[in-house]
Amino acid sequence: MGKTSEFIIKPDPADERLTEKVQGVDQDGQAVTTSVTVERPLTLFLNSQEIVTMMTICDYPEFLAVGYLVNQNMLAPGDEVTAIEFEEDIETVVVRTTQETNFEDKLKKKTLTSGCAQGTVFGDLMEKFDEVKLSPEVKLKTSDLYSLVKKINTAPSLYLEAGAIHGCVLCKGDRPILYMEDVGRHNAVDKIAGYMFLNEMSGEDKMFYTTGRLTSEMVIKTVQMGVPILISRSGFTAWGVDLAKQADLTLIGRARGERFLVLSGDHRIEYD
Repeated sequence: MGKTSEFIIKPDPADERLTEKVQGVDQDGQAVTTSVTVERPLTLFLNSQEIVTMMTICDYPEFLAVGYLVNQNMLAPGDEVTAIEFEEDIETVVVRTTQETNFEDKLKKKTLTSGCAQGTVFGDLMEKFDEVKLSPEVKLKTSDLYSLVKKINTAPSLYLEAGAIHGCVLCKGDRPILYMEDVGRHNAVDKIAGYMFLNEMSGEDKMFYTTGRLTSEMVIKTVQMGVPILISRSGFTAWGVDLAKQADLTLIGRARGERFLVLSGDHRIEYD
């Protein structure tokens, strides 16, 4: 790819499809007009099989669809996606592959996740978790971490425009590369995973930033993408920490300003 630029993709708060104006009153009883985030249903098909209906802002339906399938282990590296068909009027996206696949077993085994907008993970959560080997050589300078957090927090976003949304960012060094937002953090993760799959982008030298909690789901999806460092401005869950240690994932939480806490994989941190 050559030298990585900042923000290959970033939020577009000016996109009129993503927010709408609503009238209300403030704490003083004064009339106000405010922006609110618009969420829409999107039904995903893999070939002829209906998989799931998601609530999403629907700004990158193709990336969301492919990333969802990748993170549910329904698409594997090397699988060929022949077409992605988004029909906005019927709120449907179809991912077509070279071969039909039977997903009855996965569809029977659903695990409710802690993600906002009620995410589900099909099949065994740990199906490929133990097979992933994260790079031990990637390092994160504390100065780069501080710079990265500042760039992300000051970038124009739907969060700053309307709130009620989560953000996830794929990064390299102090450079934010892919910045996705959605009403559920798992959707934002899946959009990034979909972009990486379709563009054959490796995660081994990258970092992942999320505005949400560092839960088991976030750890699993980060490991599945091969990303060795996961950062959040929020806190941790116990299972998320346990899984991060198991996978040797560097887990950084409560990253605000020049403060942070590392609960796993501190060997990748360089205190400069």
